[in-house]
Amino acid sequence: MIIVYGIPNCDTVKKARTWLDDQGLAYQFHDYKKQGVPADKLPHWLQTLGWEKVLNRAGTTWRKLDDATKAGVTDAASAAALMQAQPSVIKRPLVEWADGRLSVGFSAELFASHR
Repeated sequence: MIIVYGIPNCDTVKKARTWLDDQGLAYQFHDYKKQGVPADKLPHWLQTLGWEKVLNRAGTTWRKLDDATKAGVTDAASAAALMQAQPSVIKRPLVEWADGRLSVGFSAELFASHR
């Protein structure tokens, strides 16, 4: 089963979900706002993808953080703590594919490569 992690009002998440729907691919949507960040999955994501790839430094949530908080994110542990407290700093969508592979972000080419 494909699991798409994100927030429903994110434009990139919407594009990803539309692409999956258009391809007729079944998936489960995990809403960070309602369900939080799965604490059992986050360490695996950070180890597999790298915490710097998962952390969204371009987003509004990151930009609104004070400089001390930003400066405190220096490794996987500090990034994980911030991601648990502020799920919107996780790049979206994060997708767990049926074969166990992970991806971050959306492009039709990226998603097609994981089919």
